[in-house]
Amino acid sequence: MDALWTRGTASIRELQEAFSDKKRPAYTTVQTTVYRLEAKKAVRRVKKVGNFHIFEATISRDAVQRTLIDDLLALFGGRTQPVMAHLIESGRLSLEDVKEAEKTLRRLSKEEKSQ
Repeated sequence: MDALWTRGTASIRELQEAFSDKKRPAYTTVQTTVYRLEAKKAVRRVKKVGNFHIFEATISRDAVQRTLIDDLLALFGGRTQPVMAHLIESGRLSLEDVKEAEKTLRRLSKEEKSQ
């Protein structure tokens, strides 16, 4: 999906070549994955060129991220504290990240009050 979000459109071969040489899956593995994503309406064929199809994402990266984060929080009963604690302890959440989150919370709070 990352390759489609970055490129916009791509063939199965282009998607396969987006992987590094060490981690490159077989063409048929990428093909199967793309066809499954197509069945789930996450990607669609936009045109056919010769013997191959060009695909594009039908869902945005932001939508997928939101869904994944909501699913993750559901595992913790909707509580964010355990997730935040892990991010801090693992070094993945910096003080700058916290300040940025605080700015967003303040902005959203002001928007709620003005409505």
